[in-house]
Parts: sequence; C-alpha cells; structure tokens
Amino acid sequence: MPVSPAYRPEPRFFDLGADYGDAVKAADFPQTILRLRNDRAAAQVGLETLSDAEWLAHFGRFEPLPGQPGPVAMRYHGHQFRVYNPDIGDGRGFLAAQMREVSGAQAASDSALPGRLLDLGTKGSGQTPWSRHADGRLTLKGGMREALAAAMLDSLGVPTCRILSLIETGENLERHDEPSPTRAAVMVRLSHSHIRFGTFQRAAYYGRKDQIEALMEHARSLYHPAVAPGDAAGFLAAVVEASAALTAKWIAAGFVHGVLNTDNLNVTGESFDYGPWRFLPHYEPGFTAAYFDQNGLYAFARQPEAVFWNLTQLAGCLKLIADAEPQVAVLTEALNGFGPAYIRHLRAAFLNRLGVQSLGEAADQRLLDATLALAREKKEALRWEPIFFDWFGGFSSAARALGGVRGKTYQGEAFDAFRFALMEHEPDRPERLEHPMFAAPEPEEMLIDEVEALWSAIDTADDWAPLQAKLARLEAAKKAWRL
Repeated sequence: MPVSPAYRPEPRFFDLGADYGDAVKAADFPQTILRLRNDRAAAQVGLETLSDAEWLAHFGRFEPLPGQPGPVAMRYHGHQFRVYNPDIGDGRGFLAAQMREVSGAQAASDSALPGRLLDLGTKGSGQTPWSRHADGRLTLKGGMREALAAAMLDSLGVPTCRILSLIETGENLERHDEPSPTRAAVMVRLSHSHIRFGTFQRAAYYGRKDQIEALMEHARSLYHPAVAPGDAAGFLAAVVEASAALTAKWIAAGFVHGVLNTDNLNVTGESFDYGPWRFLPHYEPGFTAAYFDQNGLYAFARQPEAVFWNLTQLAGCLKLIADAEPQVAVLTEALNGFGPAYIRHLRAAFLNRLGVQSLGEAADQRLLDATLALAREKKEALRWEPIFFDWFGGFSSAARALGGVRGKTYQGEAFDAFRFALMEHEPDRPERLEHPMFAAPEPEEMLIDEVEALWSAIDTADDWAPLQAKLARLEAAKKAWRL
C-alpha cells in the first residue's frame, strides 16, 4: 500500500537552490535484499504502510517518494581532525526526502507545535560529485553498526538519528581496514536536519556572505524558530545550547563518537553519522573509538572540548555577517555559553540516568562528582553501564544493587561518598523500577565483543535473528528507562 494519510512531504532544503547541493542518481545495485526495516521510525513520518516491494523501490532503488523532487548531494566543507578540507561533501550519500513528523510523535510538551521537519539521508547510495574517486558504497557491517549505535543511544534518551532501512546490495567491497571482500549495503537514516557546521564553512570559504545569511535564515526558521529573523547571535546560542545538551548526554551514556569533525555535527544538536563509535567498557577518560585517532583528539573526556572547538568554527562563519563590533561581542558571548550550559546539562543527564530528582545545583554536583569518583576508583571491577542500572531510582535500589552480582564491589571510601550523595535525592518516578528489565542481573550494553558477535552470526551463517533480538531488547529498555 502507498504512504499513509499522515505523510506530509516538505522538501525545504531544495528551496535553497543549486549552491547548496547537486542533483544525483543512486547507484544501480545488482540486488536489493531487505535486512532491516524500522517501522517505528517509519511511523514518525507516515511511511510504515509501505509494502516491502514499495520499501525496496524507495530505499533500495530510490524512486522518489510522493512530493519529493529527487536526491541531492549536499555541499559542505569541514575540519577533519582540525585540518581544513575543502574537497568533501556528500560523497556516498544524499538527502533523499524531507517530511513533517506525524502529529503527536514529538514530546507531549510540544504537542501543540507542528511536527518537526525530518530528513531521509542515505549512506552507501553510490558516487556523487564529492566522492573523490571512492566507490560511494557502505559495508553491510558498517550499516549494522550504525543501526546498533542509534538504537542504543535512543534507548538511553540521547538525541540521535534513527536507522530507517538497511538493504543489502549484492556487491563485494574491498576495504583496507576490515577483511575483504566484504558485503555491501545501502542505509537510510531518519534525522532532524543534515545541515552541518561544515555547510556554513563552505559558504564562508568562498566569502559568500549572502549564502551564509540565506543558510542561517533557512536553519533558524525551520529548526530554531524562537530566534528572531536575522539574529546570528541568537541562532548561535540555540545551536550552542543544543550541542551542549547532546555532548552531556553522550558523556552520561558512556558514548564515544569517534570522529567529531565539523561535518559530523549539525545545527539541531542531534547525533548522526556513526563510524568507529564505541561505548565505554569502564571509566577511562582517554578511551578512543577510532584506531586512527592516535593522539586521542576525540577521546571520551575530550568530546566537550572537541564540540566547543567546532562551535568556534561555526561562530567564525557567522561573524562574517556581523557588521558591527557589538554584534561580534554578542556572538562571542553566545559561544562562551557552551561551558556553563554543558555543566548544567551534564548534571541533569547524570540525574536522569540515575533516576533521581534534582535537589539544587550544589547537591546535584556532589552526586555527579561522586558518581565519577566511584567509576574511577572501581574501574577494574565495575563497568560503566551497570552503575546506572544498579542504582536507578536512587537509594531505593540499595537492596537490589547490594544483593546483585556486583554487590561486593559497592564498598570503600568512594562508594560511601556516592551513597551519601545519592541518599540526598528522591527517586524520580520510582514505579519505573517495576519494569521486568530491572529484575535482570545485567543491563543492556553495547560493548565491542557483543557487536562483533552479532556481526559474526550474519557474516558466517547469514543469521539476523541475534541482531533483531538485540534491537528488540533495546526498544524494551527504552520503555523501561522512560516509563
């Protein structure tokens, strides 16, 4: 059956014109084998009613959805490991469609607002003008890993894209960093904007103040409508706030993005484009996800620094459209709001992960500091995720935590400080502890050994059942955390 009546196409990026993207065609794949179909995400934009044949047509062969003009490879530049690269852009993906979120799909507090504008973006859909002699393809393992990263982050309440579709394409790819030949796939993500910091950098690189102004007004009106038209500092402040919240939630989730280049951060503060990501096995500030990040530039604890550095590049672009010194000063003030916003969001993120209510800045900071101290002292015996699982709901979980598999770990000076700080805070919605997930001895995690085991089942036996089961458990965990 076709798209549902709730489907509302609104391809607004295309209004910007040819200076911002290039019309492209998807590769003609030998096969289109449906591997993952995320109907929960599809229902957000009225696409869950598509038949499998229609799904393959739209997300494997990329026949345009109703009301959509066809794919466009977005133009952008970026600092990659702080080295400017003017030769990048959508090299193996494109913006396939934009549509409004179905009414009621957003948070209840926003139910009176129109649905968010969401993008369908691809990865592995073939060569574009920005492929730089690469094949424009995605490995099946890479697509599987992106689906897992997005599902885990979503379960923990981190703003993230959702992987809508994963289709195997029947090609064999040669890659230098994994066993080859390896299977190929094309992926579609549902995301709240693909306008990157690097999209602004490209306009700035060419000295096009008109393009910066047009892009800012486009992004402001669609994603930060509370900001007044033409208010560059207000727009920057909104992006800073969203980016600070995202970074804090990454830290609380123990997530390491791996490649925090300016083309991998967007104006809505939603995480996307997952490559060499990892989740912390235990507390380790210097933990890196990418084998090529030899200097630890994007290590776990350096992620706030990396995001702030990238925001500084965005501010530099917006400075070009600030005509007077007072406007530049306001931009600087907006940029410098990142530090206080990050700390505020970090306290809130840790309280949320522990399922307790705020008691004020001082008490909340004590709990944050005590949690990190416990994780640091016990890192050889205590993994990151179980801390929040065991003590979710605050001290009302003491019997569960102390009587569980890690009970003997919870002792010593650091634990005493954590216990006292936790006791200050009342549980937030303690009825959530009644969910069956909290009766299990272990939380849902996403450590590298499990990721490799899930891939091995697919690679050696074409067995997708373990992956599907993992995704289902993560969806159940999402409900448990937020019930």
